[in-house]
Amino acid sequence: MAEEKSIGKQIIHEIGEWLYAIIIALAIAIVVHLFLGQITRVSGESMEDTLHNGDFLVVSKLDHIQGNMPQYGDIVIIDSRVNRDRTWKDDVADVVSNYASIFSKDAERHDAWVKRVIGLPGDTLEFKDGHVWRNGKELEEPYTKEPTMQYSQTAPVVVPEGHVFVMGDNRNHSSDSRFIGPVPIKNVIGHVVYDLSF
Repeated sequence: MAEEKSIGKQIIHEIGEWLYAIIIALAIAIVVHLFLGQITRVSGESMEDTLHNGDFLVVSKLDHIQGNMPQYGDIVIIDSRVNRDRTWKDDVADVVSNYASIFSKDAERHDAWVKRVIGLPGDTLEFKDGHVWRNGKELEEPYTKEPTMQYSQTAPVVVPEGHVFVMGDNRNHSSDSRFIGPVPIKNVIGHVVYDLSF
């Protein structure tokens, strides 16, 4: 009888140690995810041929946490809900939905987009002859999927202070700043540093 109690205590002790280890590991993962970076997966074709549907990306959050301005050509993750103020609560909600999506597809976020930075504050962008012009000069963009885009706009766009203008590399199949407008810096939630796809 005493032996059975001892075995029972050992099992409970083992379970307690495992639960403790899992909680500590989860807490560390959440802190890393919130402040340092994450691995995310591309959904859709808007960044082809640079990135493809299903590609895994390593995303740094350091610039987001520090409020740094991205540079021309950076591939970034944005919160596409540009008409609302993004707060730290959104950063926490991102982490929760990311972990919840492991168990349920319904928990996946559809407002986080991967795009390329084309314009910085003060830039004047024009879309003519199937190309992008920045500050009066046509951009050379070897990363775009097609040589010309089926989009033009007569009025130039001036990127406001504290915003960036982003576009997908697959210009003819991308929802981006041409449609949602310039993206506030707070909505640039990560910078792609590595593509894990093979």
